[in-house]
Parts: sequence; C-alpha cells; structure tokens
Amino acid sequence: MLAISYSVMQSSPMVLIRFIFLSLLLTFPASAQDILTGQVTSVAEPDTSSAAVDDLIRILEDDAARAVLIERLQQAAPDPVANEAEAAAPDLSIARQLAEYTRGVAEGASATVRSVGTAIGNLQQVFSGSMSADSGALREFAINIGLLVVALFGGFFVLRLIANGLGRGIAARAAGGGLIRRLMGLVGLILVDAGSVVLAWGLGYGLALNFGTTPNGQMGINQSLLLNAFLIVEAVKLLVRLVLVPRFPALRLLPVTDGNAAYWSFWLGRIISLLGYTFLFVSPMLNSLVSRAAGSAIQVLAMATAVTIGIIIVLQNKDDVRAWLQEISVRRDNDGLGRALAAVGRQWHVLVIVYLVALLVVWFANPETALPFMIGATVQSAFAILIGSLVIGFITRFVSAGLSLPDDVRQRLPLLETRLKSFVPAVMRVVRWIIIAAVVLAIGQAWALFNFAAWIGSDEGLAVAGSVVSAALIILAAIVLHVVVASWVEYRLNVNFGRVPTSREKTLLNLFKNAFTIALVVFGTMLALAQIGVNIAPLLAGAGVVGLAIGFGAQKLVQDIITGIFIQFENIMNEGDVVAVGSWSGVVEKLTIRSVTIRDLSGTVHLIPFSSVDQVSNMMRGFSYHVAEIGVAYDSDIDAVKAAMHEAFELLMQTEHKDEILDELDMQGITAFGDSAITVRARIKTLPGKQWGAGRKYSELVKTVFAQHGIEIPYPHVTYVPAGGSAKGRLPAEPADNGPDGDVD
Repeated sequence: MLAISYSVMQSSPMVLIRFIFLSLLLTFPASAQDILTGQVTSVAEPDTSSAAVDDLIRILEDDAARAVLIERLQQAAPDPVANEAEAAAPDLSIARQLAEYTRGVAEGASATVRSVGTAIGNLQQVFSGSMSADSGALREFAINIGLLVVALFGGFFVLRLIANGLGRGIAARAAGGGLIRRLMGLVGLILVDAGSVVLAWGLGYGLALNFGTTPNGQMGINQSLLLNAFLIVEAVKLLVRLVLVPRFPALRLLPVTDGNAAYWSFWLGRIISLLGYTFLFVSPMLNSLVSRAAGSAIQVLAMATAVTIGIIIVLQNKDDVRAWLQEISVRRDNDGLGRALAAVGRQWHVLVIVYLVALLVVWFANPETALPFMIGATVQSAFAILIGSLVIGFITRFVSAGLSLPDDVRQRLPLLETRLKSFVPAVMRVVRWIIIAAVVLAIGQAWALFNFAAWIGSDEGLAVAGSVVSAALIILAAIVLHVVVASWVEYRLNVNFGRVPTSREKTLLNLFKNAFTIALVVFGTMLALAQIGVNIAPLLAGAGVVGLAIGFGAQKLVQDIITGIFIQFENIMNEGDVVAVGSWSGVVEKLTIRSVTIRDLSGTVHLIPFSSVDQVSNMMRGFSYHVAEIGVAYDSDIDAVKAAMHEAFELLMQTEHKDEILDELDMQGITAFGDSAITVRARIKTLPGKQWGAGRKYSELVKTVFAQHGIEIPYPHVTYVPAGGSAKGRLPAEPADNGPDGDVD
C-alpha cells in the first residue's frame, strides 16, 4: 500500500488528499460508515475522525510538514523488486525448514505456558468475580437453580430406586434363559432406565416453568442449561450401564466379571458427570453470572481432574492389562501379532499416560480446535480398532472351530474337507492382515498423518486399488478352480459313487490333476503380476532361456519326460498294476510323467525314473496264469499224478477262488526230467492279479491230495558216513534255496 501511496503522491496534491482520506476511512470503518451514510451512531467516534482529518489537512497545507511526510513514506515503502524476488525464490533449505519448525514448537510451548498461567489467574477470578456479582442474580440462582437441583436429582434418585426394583424383577425372569430371553430382558431394562431419566427431566421442566421466581410459563436460561445437561449426561451414563450392566449380571452380554463391570461403570459414570455437567452447565452459567474467565477456570479444573482420574485408573489396571495381553499372546502361540501385543502390554500404561497429558496440554494451548481434533481422532481410532477386533475375532473363531462338511459331501469327496482346512486358514490369515492394515490406515487417516481417502479417490489411487483387487481376484479364482478340479477328480476316482474307474482312468486323471495344477500356478502367477504392473515379457523370455538351459544341462530329466510320455501313450502300466520295472517288481503306487513309484513285496517303496527303464513287464493285463510245476518220483504213475492234480483243481473250484478262475485246468503233462524227479506242469487261468492267491491255495490242495494217494514228491537226502566207517544214517537235506517265488498278493 505504501508503494501505491508514493506513486499516487507524485501525481497531484488533491489526489493525495483523497487517497489519505480514503485510507482513514478504511482505518476507522465505523466512522467511515457514518460519514458516508450521513448517520451518527456515536459521539466519540465522529470527534476522533474529525480531529484526525483536521490534523491531516494542516500537515498537507504546510509545505515543510508535507515534505517530511513524503520523505517518511518513501523510506517506509518496500522495494517491489526485492519482494518479487523473495516471493519467486523462497528459501526451501533444510536449515530454513528446521528453523520454521522449531519456531512453531517454541511459540506453541509459549502459548501453552501462557494459557496455564491464564487458567490459574482465572481460578482467582472465580472468587473475586462472584463477590462482586449482582446480588439479585445470585439470589435468583440460589432460589431457582438450588430448588431445581434438589427436585431434579431427588426425584431422579427416587425413580432410580423404583427402576432398580423393576430391573431386579426383569433380571430374575430372564435368568437362566436363552439369548433371546436375555435380549428381551435387556430391552425391558433399557425402557425402565430411560423412563426414569425422562420422567425426572420432565419433572424438572415442570418445576422450572411453574414454581420459579420467573413468571408462569417462563424459565431462566440457567435452568434450561441444567436440564439439558442432565438429559445428555444421564443418557450417556445409561449407555454405559446398558453395556456393562453392573447391577444385573444375568442380563450382561459381554464376558466381563461382576467386579470389573462395577469398577468401570463407577469410574466412567464419575468422569462423564464431571465433564458433562462442567461443560454443559457450570461453565456457561459462570460465563453469564460471573465472567468468562471464571467459566474457563472451571473447565481447566474439570479437565485436570478428569486426566488425573484417568492416570490413576491406568496405574491401577497396569498389571491386569499386561497379564491379559500376555495371555492372548500365549494363546496365539506367540505369533507376530501375539508378540506385538505382549510388547504393547509391557509399556501400555506409559503410552496412555503420555497421551492423557498431551491431551490436557493441547487443550490448554488451543481448546477451540486442538481438543475437538484429538477427541475426534481418538474416537475414530477406537472405533476402527473395535471393528477390526470384532472382525478378527470372528475370523479367529471361524478358523479355530474348523470347517465341517455334510456327511453326504464328505462321503462323495473325502479329501475336500482336508483340502479346505489347508486352504481356508491360509486365506483367513491373509484376510486378517488386510484388516490390520485397514485399521492402521483408518487410524492414520483419523490423525491426519496422511490423506488415504483423497489418494484412493484420485486416478492414481483408483488405478493401484484396481490392480491390487484384480490380482487378488485372480489368485482367489485360481484357488477356487484348483479346489473344483481336484474335487472333480476325487469324485471320479471314488469307487463308492458312479462308475468304478479303471486303472487307465486313475492314471490319466491323476496326471491331469498334476499338470492342471502346475499350469494354473504358472498362469495365475503371471496374470497376477501383470495386473499389478509387472512386465511379464522378460519373465516369459527368461523362462524360455531357462528351459533351453535345462534342455541342454539336464538331459536325464528330458529323457525321463520323453520316455514317460511314450509309456503313457502305449498304456503299458497304470496305478495299481503289478509290474517288473528294471530289477524291481511290485505294485505301482504313483505314476507321473517323469517316474514311477513301486512298492515291493516287503513294503519297500522304490522311485524309478523312466530314463533308467529298459523294459516294463506288466503282470495284470487281461488275464493271468498260475503255472504249477510239480516234481514227482520216477516210479510214480503219471496218469495217477494227472488225476490227482485234476482232483485238487476240482477242490479249488469249491473254495472262495472259484469266481477268479476263468477256465478249466490246462494240463500240459511232463515238461522236464530232473536228477531225482519228473516235472509235471499245469496252468490255471485267472483274473488279472488273482493268480497268486489261487496258486497258493492250489499248491496246498495238491500236497493234500498227493498224500492221500501215496504219490511221492521227491527231495534230496544227505547220507552221513563217519570217518573210517560205513554209513550210520541218512539225514534229509534241506530244500535248496531257490530265492523268492515272486508271488505278490
């Protein structure tokens, strides 16, 4: 403005006079309004303006005085070039920012100290101001407010006694009942308590309107303040009582002991009454009757008392809360969240005390804006923590309770429940951490640490959120698809439902499930990475290079896979077949594209890669034969031997193996002449894999029939000849150890 004034003064003296006159009008807005409108609203203000105008006119008429004024204005005028340079290039150095921050902290601390001193001075003004107050106002307060207080709280005390009696009856009827009955009893208790508050409030209003010192039908503002404060405070205390229900444990829904319910109800009620009646009644009343300083002093005293009570409560419950958090940590097996809770439990009282003291100091410094902000942020943080705790508790109970499927589904899909129990806890853990992150974001948003809501509403935030949600949906869809396909394969392999699967179907379905799982993991991962902005083209190129390197460096693996593919195409063996692969024979337990897993007769499991397989012998294709080669003595009647073997076969057809035999006994006769026996061979055709059981039973029957017909089965003998003497006796030689017979049942 000074620069503009200087440029105006260079033009003409009359313009200068008009400019200075307008400046005076702006400086004294009340006087300017009077002069411009021609109205006089005060006596002192027009005189002051007229004197200032007369002095200005005298200065302008005197050449020397006018020159001095112009010189002073020139000296006071700022340099516009310097201002523009300073505005164009602000100092953003770290030192400047640190200086600005420390200056703000110092000014805030100074304001806090001054506010505390002012509050202490206001306490003195309570007494001095009240002594000098109007005696009529004090008499009106003593009569109207005093009678209203006695009637209001006396009537409320009587109504509370009646409400407690009704509440005991409601609790007695609801005791031992179910949840619905307890909820109905709690609703009844709400109506009774709320009715006592409303009746006492109405009684107070009726007394204030008809029995005060004011005319009938009118009431003082202080009476209205008291009644409104009573209604609000008692309504809040009613909510606390309904949550904790200290007097009627039968209606309490929270898992809180009677001692804790009474303790917290008592202290919360006292703090609510202290702050509520102070800020809603006592402080406004003192503002009108005594002074604003008196009202502010009472507010300071109430806040300091409330914070002191809060610190005492924290110190009293320090050990209990620490033990409670430690118990939660132990119950969670000291996982990440459990260890965090245990660490908070060791120092939680210090954090809460620092917060309460900071709340009091901030309120001293700036009660208009800082205190509402801290209270609002605290309430929002507590609400976010409460909602997050409830959701996490529900998830924890759901996971700990387990997942139980109906019996018919469990019979059709016996592995589905196990599969879901392995997937659901992992998914729930991810959801739990997502909820914890959401609670942290809500707390940061409440305390204005960052503006997450604005960021998520921006184009960048929407893009990031959309990418993350899309990637999560892709992973979730892949998990669901895997469960569906695995369950379908499991259902197809279940022999209790539908058509009994063949060995070929078992092999191909298991191979399909494994290949589908691998493909699903690869493509699901690639799509999820693409959604969050990862360029998967280098990954695909790298996968090709890695595949080429594997092709050169892992030739055995490639040979395994190629041989396995041809074995599957040729369908030479399937799961459940008895095969001889290389030097091992046994039952095929698992068949992949690279190897075969075999369990032999002794129960040993062998993993055989296909690159080491030269041939595969399958003993369970179409049908099988039990080959019976029996040695008889040279002097035996061969026809009698054959007849005995037929007789043993007829006995076999009368046993449990008859349904396994496909044809009559194939008698092939003499096949070899040994040193001491003639070998007679016969074959029994059976279902695939049933030849070993039927063969063992047939051998038992042949031994029995031969013994009945006197047919000798020769075996080697050993003659013992002592040194220098003749043979003293003959001992039978042990049968030759011909190795395992290879029978597999």
